[in-house]
Amino acid sequence: MTLQAVFFDMGGTIETFRHTRELRLEATPGIQQRLLSAGIDLHLGNEQLYQVVTGGLEHYHRWSMQTLDELSPQRVWREYIFVDYPLNPDRLDAIAEDLMLYIETHFYQRQMRLEIPAVLDTIRQMGLKIGLISNVCSRDQVPSNLNMYGIRHYFDPVVLSSEYGRRKPDPAIFHYAARLANVPTSACAYVGDRISRDILGAHKAGYRLAIQIKHDFDHGEADDGATPDMIISNMNELVDILYTELSKSPDHTSSNGIRAILFDAGDILYHRLHMGCGLMQFLKELELEVTEFQAAERKSLSHKAYQGQINQDQYREAVLRMYGVKLPEQIERGKQIMAEEDNAVVFFEGVRDTLVALKKKGYLLGIVTDTANPVHVKLGWFERGGFVNVWDSIISSKEVGVQKPDARIYHAALQQLGLLAGQAVFIGHNALELEGARAVGLKTIAFNYEQDARADYYIERFTDLLEVPIVI
Repeated sequence: MTLQAVFFDMGGTIETFRHTRELRLEATPGIQQRLLSAGIDLHLGNEQLYQVVTGGLEHYHRWSMQTLDELSPQRVWREYIFVDYPLNPDRLDAIAEDLMLYIETHFYQRQMRLEIPAVLDTIRQMGLKIGLISNVCSRDQVPSNLNMYGIRHYFDPVVLSSEYGRRKPDPAIFHYAARLANVPTSACAYVGDRISRDILGAHKAGYRLAIQIKHDFDHGEADDGATPDMIISNMNELVDILYTELSKSPDHTSSNGIRAILFDAGDILYHRLHMGCGLMQFLKELELEVTEFQAAERKSLSHKAYQGQINQDQYREAVLRMYGVKLPEQIERGKQIMAEEDNAVVFFEGVRDTLVALKKKGYLLGIVTDTANPVHVKLGWFERGGFVNVWDSIISSKEVGVQKPDARIYHAALQQLGLLAGQAVFIGHNALELEGARAVGLKTIAFNYEQDARADYYIERFTDLLEVPIVI
């Protein structure tokens, strides 16, 4: 797979930045003005307000670095910065994005690297797609600065943690960006200044290259966890690296023309030994009965969660209320039990070694999964299993809004990989899902399969995949 896209970090990469205490104190009256204009008077002097704002932001930053969650500006101001002040939440929410934009643009001095426009123009002339992935609390700062620098038109997509909800180095945000660009992760290069965020995240997502550009700024944090493929000091150095990558020969195609292998996730890569037992025991303790009607209703709720119409927390609470759980503390306990059961995945024997072997053969590997779990949760499981970085594409029903056997979910994977149906094989267990794959023209392999499952090939052990004629 040849190089198809280059993604950039923003702060420290497209632009350099710095800040001082004096700079931020000088900017603090602007926060006062915005609060007062919204009818919010904290009765704080500028020095006091500066301490409250910076202290709250530091608290939030530590939390977000641990969880990799990115909250909305509204929640950051309410739950971290002004958490100790009984403010009108509607008034604060109304100006939260404006306040965060002001912070990002006035608490820092930012400057575009001078060579950026020419480099971006050269990359575009190479025929490569250009995107951006940035950790940022504001939703407007990155687009505003790109417009101010006159380079916004080069970037598609622009992926912000403030919109996606997860931060680098979570590989999920890198996968999301690659899917929006319709390119496999192994056809992507990423350029960023931070090893612990940019290089580590790009490696975990299976990006072809993770390039560090030097930025002379002391974050006061450890910056390790991965090794960059290259280190550059000026963005002009990137051009020769990209030309070298474009000159390399394409990857492997089997004698049957197969270039990609797509996997269902649950009951193919992993299974759960006692799924549902803990919840049933919990309901039994509460003396609540499970009826046949409730099973049908739960299936309906599952479809809504799988298609992203409700989130996983809403799904779990709806299921518990359907069973008759009412008290808040019991609902929280029930949700905890459901989460624990969901996370208790056991990988089939040989999964990691088989996937690594297929990757070494040059196959593109993808997942097509019906799930209520966010992509970052599944990637966390795969990281535990030792194969987080093998995936070129992850198509989740929760993100694309359709489930197997709908043809659109298979086509989403093929589109990202740039392949025709006849160039890929789908591995599944469910009869309807295998039928759906065949209907779009995919070759099929059944593993851990239902009795009525029909496929082109059948395997009894996951490791048998390496012996299937179509993928040898």
